[in-house]
Amino acid sequence: MSGHSHWAGIKHKKALVDAKRGKLWSKLAKAIIVAAKHGGGDPDQNLRLRYAIDDAKAVSMPKENIQRAIKRGTGESGGAILEEILYEGYGAGGVAILCEILTDNRNRVAGEIRKIFELADGKLGGSGCVAWMFESKGLFLIPAAAIEEDKLMELALEAGADDVQRVDDKYEVTCDPTVFREVSTAISNAGLTPEAGEITRIAKNTVDIDDPDTAQKVLRLMERLDDHDDVQNVSSNFNIPDEVMKAIGEQ
Repeated sequence: MSGHSHWAGIKHKKALVDAKRGKLWSKLAKAIIVAAKHGGGDPDQNLRLRYAIDDAKAVSMPKENIQRAIKRGTGESGGAILEEILYEGYGAGGVAILCEILTDNRNRVAGEIRKIFELADGKLGGSGCVAWMFESKGLFLIPAAAIEEDKLMELALEAGADDVQRVDDKYEVTCDPTVFREVSTAISNAGLTPEAGEITRIAKNTVDIDDPDTAQKVLRLMERLDDHDDVQNVSSNFNIPDEVMKAIGEQ
């Protein structure tokens, strides 16, 4: 099981809970604000904004919340200025961690993220220390029971996807971010509903974690970072074997 795939599954379950308590809406609103700030408020002309709006709609974020965020991003309404920051560091066992941040207080968030790393036996690193280990990709998780692998492979590759892999009870479809919309449309037109669909950072290579205690520390770090209000996305290069996952009771 790849580290990214495992974390994508955990994030999906967490997102359902976060959506219920409104926490996810706050993060998505920030993504819309920044997208509108950099590319304008028209989703037909601003691909990043279109993806952010699609993500918001997928978790039933109200239309008025979306419009409010767009207006804030384009300067039509007030609000604190959000800054994009990429924090890089290492978790237990030397795994690489990337945190994509949107915040209105760089100094505050720096201290908070550093503390989260330290409490899980991790360490915040300098700029560029691990980012080179990752590449930006579109990712879709599709239930394996919903379609035969050959059919999914055919429609995904025709739409421009790079690869389709079976990961436990799901298919993992990856693509270049520039064709994310096309692949998403092809999947939808086939009557499929992805459990997750996002543009994220995927590790080029993975680090195996064979020790259950180390695995728990890594997962704890990932979850605490993801729970932080200013963290938009967390990526890592860990790989936890199935037997280790069973040993720590996560499966």
